[in-house]
Amino acid sequence: MPAAADAAFAFTFGPLTRRRRARYIVDIIGEQDARLDWSGCGVQYRAVRYFLDTEYNGWGGALISLALVPEGGEELYLTLALDDPLEPWVERHVLPYLDMVPAGLVSPRLKRIDAALMLSHYLAPDPEPLIVADWPEDIAQIAMLLITGNGEMVACPRLRFEMLRLPGFSTAATSKVAHNALHDARALRDHVLGLE
Repeated sequence: MPAAADAAFAFTFGPLTRRRRARYIVDIIGEQDARLDWSGCGVQYRAVRYFLDTEYNGWGGALISLALVPEGGEELYLTLALDDPLEPWVERHVLPYLDMVPAGLVSPRLKRIDAALMLSHYLAPDPEPLIVADWPEDIAQIAMLLITGNGEMVACPRLRFEMLRLPGFSTAATSKVAHNALHDARALRDHVLGLE
């Protein structure tokens, strides 16, 4: 792993010890949903749902930004450097809003490998995250980000994906900042939790 990505993770999240990993899971899902055995740092819990949204450079285009918003706990927001020319619609409706997120979540434009490593580190504490999306390309984009080369991928736990069909719901219409992956993922989370 590149030292720069490891240092960036440690700066953002702190060193990931076994105790911190267990504490992190408890913080995400709440004390009532977890039982800890601190001797082995084993954790039993219900699956944590991470609501996903991505922005990309047109249909089938390169990933521009990705957000994972858990039911509770720290959010992940990544923006990627682009080499390809932007689609005009993306240039008008996505790019101007990339940094319209809370100051602590503004992301530098990352190389794809660094974004993959940040995603890997973010998911590492959870042994079986459930990634929830409302559009299939969001799932395709996060899955492709995990791939780093021919037959290679970043370390990640077992992942489960759930694609929800939500007739009448639009993240763009309900998001505080339309076409910003973080705000769209928050809107998806709020809508789904509101249905439960």
